Amino acid sequence: MKPRITVITLGVDDLERSLCFYRDGLGFPTEGIIGQEFDHGAVAFFDMHAGLKLALWPRKSLAHDSGIPLGNSNPTEFSLGHNVSSRAEVDAVMAQARLAGAVIVKPAQETFWGGYAGYFQDPDGHLWEVVWNPHLLPED
Repeated sequence: MKPRITVITLGVDDLERSLCFYRDGLGFPTEGIIGQEFDHGAVAFFDMHAGLKLALWPRKSLAHDSGIPLGNSNPTEFSLGHNVSSRAEVDAVMAQARLAGAVIVKPAQETFWGGYAGYFQDPDGHLWEVVWNPHLLPED
């Protein structure tokens, strides 16, 4: 298997609410919700960096499609990392996320490894880390 991830899908409880958070609050580009004409087909895709797509799909639909029963989620099962170019950009993204309705679970601060980072949760509890890593700067 080649190490190639092209879509990250987040299971959400309210697709419209999550669409508004990511599109209107964070400014992620999307064509909106598609596939509503199909049972368990409604989904929203967002264009991310370097061809990566972020998909929002109702948790019930993801459970149906995978055959795994819907269960309780735990926000510490994984996090999404958003790497930025400066400490100031970390602060700006954290403020934008808060204004969009995110819960700031750890305000941005210096890290033990020499970076600067904070965490927020989206409306469904998915954990995002906004991080400036001086050794792993993003390509713009």
